Amino acid sequence: MPGARNRTPRGAGASGAVEHIPEMEPSSEISVPEPESDSDFEEATKGGPKKRKKKEDGPAPKRKKADAAPATRRKGQDDERGDGSLFEVVKAGKASLQAVIDDWIEGYKVDRNAALLELIQFFIQCSGCRGQITPHMYANMEHAEIIRKMTEEFDEESGDYPLIMSGPVWKKFRANFCDFVQVLVRQCQYSIIYDQYMMDNVISLLTGLTDSQVRAFRHTSTLAAMKLMTALVDVALNLSINLDNTQRQYEAERAKQQNKRAGDRLELLMTKRQELEENQAEIRNMLTYIFKGVFVHRYRDTQPEIRSICMAEIGVWMKKYPNMFLDDSYLKYVGWTLYDKVGDVRNCCLKTLAPLHETQDLSLKLELFTNRFKDRIVEMTLDKEYDVAVQAIRLVINVLKYCEGVLADKDCENVYELVYSSNRQVAQAAGEFLNTKLFQRDDEATKHLKTAKGKKRSPNTPLIRDLVQFFIESELHEHAAYLVDSLWDINEMMKDWECITDLLLEEPGRGEEPLDDRQETSLIEIMVCCVRQAATGESPVGRGPNNRKLTAKENKQVTEDKAKLTEHFIVTLPQLLLKYLMDPEKVANLLQIPQFFDLDIYTASRQEKNLEALLKYLHEIVEKHTDAEVLEACSKCFECLCCEEYAIAGKCDVARKTLIDSLVVKFHEAVQDFFAEGEQPDDEDVFALLASLKRIYAFYCCHDLSNWELWEELFHIVEMANKGANISEEIVCRAVSSCSMAVLWYLNRINEDNPEKSGMKQLKRRLAALMQHCHELLSHQRDKIREEAYVTICDLLIVFSKHLGDNVHMKGLVYEVGKNLQVDLSNFLNEKVFVEDDDDDVDENVKIEELHKRRNFLACFCKLVVYNVVSTKVAADMFKHYMKFYNDYGDIIKATLSKAREINKVNTAKTLAISLTQLYKELQAEQGQIDRSSDAFQSIKELARRFSLSFGLDQVKNREAVAAMHREGIVFSMTQAENAPPGTPPPNLSFMEVLCEFTNKLMKQDKKTVLNYLDKHLAGGVPSNRSDEWQPLLTYRNSLVQGEEQVNPITLKQASAKRYGKRTKADVSDVSAGSFREVHTPGLMNTPQMTSTAVKQRRMEDEGSEVGSEADYEDIKAFRPRRMLRSRAGSVASTAVPTTAHTAWKQHSATAVPHTPQLSQSSDGNISEFDTPSSAGSAAGQSNVQYYHPSPHPQAMAAQAHGPMTPQGHGPMTPQGHGPMTPQGQGQYYPRQGGSGTVYEEGSSQYIDDASSDIASHSSY
Repeated sequence: MPGARNRTPRGAGASGAVEHIPEMEPSSEISVPEPESDSDFEEATKGGPKKRKKKEDGPAPKRKKADAAPATRRKGQDDERGDGSLFEVVKAGKASLQAVIDDWIEGYKVDRNAALLELIQFFIQCSGCRGQITPHMYANMEHAEIIRKMTEEFDEESGDYPLIMSGPVWKKFRANFCDFVQVLVRQCQYSIIYDQYMMDNVISLLTGLTDSQVRAFRHTSTLAAMKLMTALVDVALNLSINLDNTQRQYEAERAKQQNKRAGDRLELLMTKRQELEENQAEIRNMLTYIFKGVFVHRYRDTQPEIRSICMAEIGVWMKKYPNMFLDDSYLKYVGWTLYDKVGDVRNCCLKTLAPLHETQDLSLKLELFTNRFKDRIVEMTLDKEYDVAVQAIRLVINVLKYCEGVLADKDCENVYELVYSSNRQVAQAAGEFLNTKLFQRDDEATKHLKTAKGKKRSPNTPLIRDLVQFFIESELHEHAAYLVDSLWDINEMMKDWECITDLLLEEPGRGEEPLDDRQETSLIEIMVCCVRQAATGESPVGRGPNNRKLTAKENKQVTEDKAKLTEHFIVTLPQLLLKYLMDPEKVANLLQIPQFFDLDIYTASRQEKNLEALLKYLHEIVEKHTDAEVLEACSKCFECLCCEEYAIAGKCDVARKTLIDSLVVKFHEAVQDFFAEGEQPDDEDVFALLASLKRIYAFYCCHDLSNWELWEELFHIVEMANKGANISEEIVCRAVSSCSMAVLWYLNRINEDNPEKSGMKQLKRRLAALMQHCHELLSHQRDKIREEAYVTICDLLIVFSKHLGDNVHMKGLVYEVGKNLQVDLSNFLNEKVFVEDDDDDVDENVKIEELHKRRNFLACFCKLVVYNVVSTKVAADMFKHYMKFYNDYGDIIKATLSKAREINKVNTAKTLAISLTQLYKELQAEQGQIDRSSDAFQSIKELARRFSLSFGLDQVKNREAVAAMHREGIVFSMTQAENAPPGTPPPNLSFMEVLCEFTNKLMKQDKKTVLNYLDKHLAGGVPSNRSDEWQPLLTYRNSLVQGEEQVNPITLKQASAKRYGKRTKADVSDVSAGSFREVHTPGLMNTPQMTSTAVKQRRMEDEGSEVGSEADYEDIKAFRPRRMLRSRAGSVASTAVPTTAHTAWKQHSATAVPHTPQLSQSSDGNISEFDTPSSAGSAAGQSNVQYYHPSPHPQAMAAQAHGPMTPQGHGPMTPQGHGPMTPQGQGQYYPRQGGSGTVYEEGSSQYIDDASSDIASHSSY
């Protein structure tokens, strides 16, 4: 670019760094030696695009000295502009950009120096710089000097600039800024852009700004340069079209006969064609220069916004001008950036590729690229950013449509499994892929498909069969609802009720295979999930928001679907129940369907006979089955049918009472037979009583059986078990559960406004009797009975707690918890919950079940603490296990601690002190003389440190609680043994070292008070003996004396401001002077930015936690609970007990990926040319600064020299009681690269990475 060659600011942003540079960053690249043959990149540093031959020999046009006065504009223009600057016009957005640019062009024609000065000032102002470029500066300074001068004019106190500022004005400004650049080129495309002056200077300036260390300059100029290039692509397209038209006209004219040919027209067309070719060549030169001078450097910039701009715009160029840009030499940059560490950048890459795969012509041109980066694209379907994963799946769908052969079966399977993802967008995208691959209807193939009776099959029949087979092979039979939800809005077969029921009821026709038992079970499960989805319109639990309200359109659709399914299943459900009457699994699923009926249709369509058939089969099922799931489904079904708002309630209620009468009669008979005097119950008696109890309990859960007076028999079983009778543990457990339900129904029957005294007394007497026996059963020999008694006690204590006394009439029913009961409940936790599971031979699923049960026991006890049913001090035994069992129960204990502190901070502090002293005493009993260097003692200090952090930063609000902690600790530490000689250190003195962890939470004045309190407990004053035995006391006293310079207590608000507040001038200048002054302008490098798409296993706690609180300190542990409850006093934390630890049952293992040849930037455009990892690594030639957090995992350490690590096995993982766990929910970032070439560090503004390590992820998982 001759006119700008002497102005190319290659060193503008680095070598001229000044002392006061706002938001300065080290150069955004590192200088890497390039091969001499790397002509693709060398030209960008030598000069601009080549010019037309006829002008190359002449001198480069010099810019005029800016001594002429700027041209005056139209009289009314200044009124529109305010202060007259282009920046204000674009910012206001009121004036027409085309008119503004037309005026600028007129001024340019009069005085191009003045006009260019105004345009350059516009770009400077858009970057947020307040500096003004004077005509003298413009006339006498190079672009690099101007940029350096403007750098000094930045506002040092603020890091904001227009492109990142919030608000509607600045959001509109960004759009106007982009439009301005594109309109400028469009209006100049026929004249000015070819004058070798305007575009040369604009491109030169923007190139210099993009190389600046100042983020604002780099960001703004990169956006302008990329939009400028997009506008030039449009110009190139117009030139190409005009050139084709001119060529056709020329050929047509030449094809004419000699006597009819117009010679002057031929000459005119030839001249026009030559001019268009020259213009096209010049535009191509400009495009090449901007690409190599800006894009090649900024696509790997440290700022993700800048990288995103580059990726977004290159996609536009490829779509608009595929002849030039849809080439391997450009595509490779997109492929490399697929590994970016920021999700938005990865998303931009995928959005760039998506339109290119939407048409077959372009998709075929991408075949080589797709083959090369296919593994990475498929891997990104597991991205930790859900929007990236969705975009990756959509891209894979497009690849499937036009390049199906590229995807291997393994690739497809990885996407298939995402239909079970807990994220609905990801699952639906995977469902669309699954539908495209497997569920395409073929009406011709099913045209002659009929049942054995000659009934025509639905065209969806083969698809339903395939769906069932897919569900079976996926081996996630508890999550059919997730599969249904993924396909719900995509394929109409999910609502084809007739097709589904015909497969179950009709005999297969000729050429059809009958469904086997497993297929029938799976189909029924899928069918029930479809019914639920159609009748409720809600996604399964764990997928999507829980309280989302349906729109009017969705409600209308749900109403229509509910009516259709009710009309169909009213007729077919009795037939299905009859066919599968003796199959408990199928019946349990089928009995869920009536719960989603529109029951008014029974009367509206006169379906009384089908209702009677349904009630008849329900009665038979209850009498023939003892399976808990089947009985529970029957009970819920009757509850739904007997709802009083429907006309059929009367008939259903009669059927229910008839059924319960028969159940009660059988129960009485079974009790009499079992407890017959003088006879030992045989197996038949045991089975009969257990079956009756199961049925009674199932109906007690949904129906009030108080009128049948079952209490005496039920309670008799509990009494006999307590007396040591030989009764099956299942019978006792069912009897205890039934008694608990009976008590709750008795409470429900009491009129809260005017309760009957007799009913109150009876309920109180029965409650006391049940609680007494359950308390005694806590010490029963059989574990199941103890566990059932424990859960029953906890549940009843919550129901009959102090809150019941808020109603004066119900106050007499409040149950007071005795100390013995509290102690026994706490002991139960120690025996059943806080036990280490060292048995490695136990099946993994059994361990998960056991952990789930233990967490439930702990949650039951924690609810008693949270609702203030038991004293907080009872929880001391639980809190002391906080660190030891953190992975299993840390989330529950932490939530409980937070809620306990809300109830009473001082009591909670004393409870924590008790926990620490208990651990200390246990260690003392084990070691005798405490060894302060032992791991056990250090673990007590670690627990104390964690407790200290849980107090948060607000010293004022926690003042009394912290003081109480020190008081308790001092008393415990200074208690002297009996008959101890004077001068002997107390036996618990080393506890002072534990107490030191809480000193930093004391206010200054409180430190003096605590010090005086400590001195009072020193009978002989501070000991002069400085032996090791007295060292903990001296350490503690010193910690109280330190910090005298602190005058005021720090509040939470002040702490946050201190951490997140603006940086001062001194800070900025120190950083710029100390860190950035020596950084030089980089050359090119051959590595793009890379990252993993897996989730960090060891990520820190939520950003929402308090600064400096426990959340900032938490150890980075795998599958750590992520729910953080603020310890800020006065805040109301969630009472829900997180269950994250349930999911700690399985991890994605990470293994190193071997190197594959990497793409080379030094190639001449062919994507198949590669550098070796060794050459790329040595080319970097830089000191290694590690970026990623070190990982102690042995596999991670072994893999540092091998590049990215990706999770193995992408199938969803589903622990009990939870929705499917997909790889988005677990995993970890690729470990940091340990090989040569990794040159960027966390927190710096620079991005440098090692391609030899990161591009090696093309091969496999």
